[in-house]
Amino acid sequence: MSMSDASGTSGGRERLVVVGGDAAGMSAASQARRLKGPDELEIVAFERGHFTSYSACGIPYWVGGQVDDRDELIARTPEEHRSRGIDLRLRTEVVEIDVDRGRVRARDVDTGAEAWTSYDKLVIATGARPIRPDMPGAGAPGVHGVQTLDDGQELLDTLTRARGRRAVVVGAGYIGVEMAEALINRGYGVTVVNRGAEPMATLDPDMGRLVREAMEGMGITMVNDAEVTKILTGDDGRVRAVATEAAEYPADVVVLGIGVRPQTALARAAGLPLGERGGLLTDLAMRVRGHEDIWAGGDCVEVLDLVAGRERHVALGTHANKHGQVIGTNVGGGYATFPGVVGTAVSKVCDLEIARTGLREKDARRAGLRFETVTIESTSRAGYYPGASPMTVKMLAEQRTGRLLGVQIVGREGAGKRVDIAAVALTAGLTVEQMTALDLGYAPPFSPVWDPVLVAARKAAGKVRGASQGAPV
Repeated sequence: MSMSDASGTSGGRERLVVVGGDAAGMSAASQARRLKGPDELEIVAFERGHFTSYSACGIPYWVGGQVDDRDELIARTPEEHRSRGIDLRLRTEVVEIDVDRGRVRARDVDTGAEAWTSYDKLVIATGARPIRPDMPGAGAPGVHGVQTLDDGQELLDTLTRARGRRAVVVGAGYIGVEMAEALINRGYGVTVVNRGAEPMATLDPDMGRLVREAMEGMGITMVNDAEVTKILTGDDGRVRAVATEAAEYPADVVVLGIGVRPQTALARAAGLPLGERGGLLTDLAMRVRGHEDIWAGGDCVEVLDLVAGRERHVALGTHANKHGQVIGTNVGGGYATFPGVVGTAVSKVCDLEIARTGLREKDARRAGLRFETVTIESTSRAGYYPGASPMTVKMLAEQRTGRLLGVQIVGREGAGKRVDIAAVALTAGLTVEQMTALDLGYAPPFSPVWDPVLVAARKAAGKVRGASQGAPV
């Protein structure tokens, strides 16, 4: 059934249409509303799910029980958005963008009714979708991707109903290791099946090995260099095992943690420009390239990697919220830009903290850079202070110039957020020699006299100097 939207703009007002009601979309809508009142700008937002403005990053901690209530993950409810003059339409999915006529076609998820809505300005914030393997059983009951609050609720419902306590996580990236922790906390025996040689492909393999050893020490069964070929089901149609070419792993629940892809089918069908990874391409103002009145942000876009100098897809809520602020400012008549990212991310599995920023070795090689690497062992606090825990820091620096290229950190409490020192240094374009003079805070409860990141910088600076002195003129 199709309905027609009467609506063009009225009374001289412009209309902003937002597709997607999470971080980027509703941040854009809220910021635009702060700058322009309802008499100047009408805002219509479409969200196909039940929730808006929530922390998808918090879902593993809700599933694992560290967060008691789903509503704690919601930053702003639909009612709060509506009270600010935003026409928010839940359970309504945009199924077509008509760029030539400046309108979108939306479908009511529950009734199937459709209507066209015109726009003067459009924001695309459709997010990303979990990668589901194309194999038998991937859609069986008990198999879950985890990207939205609705996904999290479905997984919790399965955990409540499951007859056994065996879980298999497919994939060992950020989502995989966080969900492994959540399932351990729920009392499940957990097997992680990973196609790579080591978990956390966002790290170099030597650092990933440290993560594997720690996970195995926590009782998680790690199966590396293994490709899932099918998901087996029982007589009731529900999942019963995950199969690789070599073995079967019994499962009462399966969580897919093999990454996400930009959700850009709508944009592709509308002829909007997409990058190598399938994300929308924008300018620094987050305006879709070649389209004056269309913006895009969040997990559906590709952004500039400031270190490698190329676009990449990075699905993080921190970026999505910044994109939304930039878009809303520009839609509202101001001016703002999003210059790019350096690739900073942190995660944890039980008490192990994992962090990275900048380039891995293979990223640097792909970018045509020559580099030196160093790895150091240190502690989170002064060695004599109670609670000091080991920490491994790996650093990459460009040959000759000494420019910092990347840092990876694996350790216990106090390790993860140290990566922020390196993220700032990367953004500022510092050399490892310059980093050694950074005036960081020191007291025995917080760090050794030389912070582990600065110890790595000193070692890297020495290696760069040595390579330069030995290089032919």
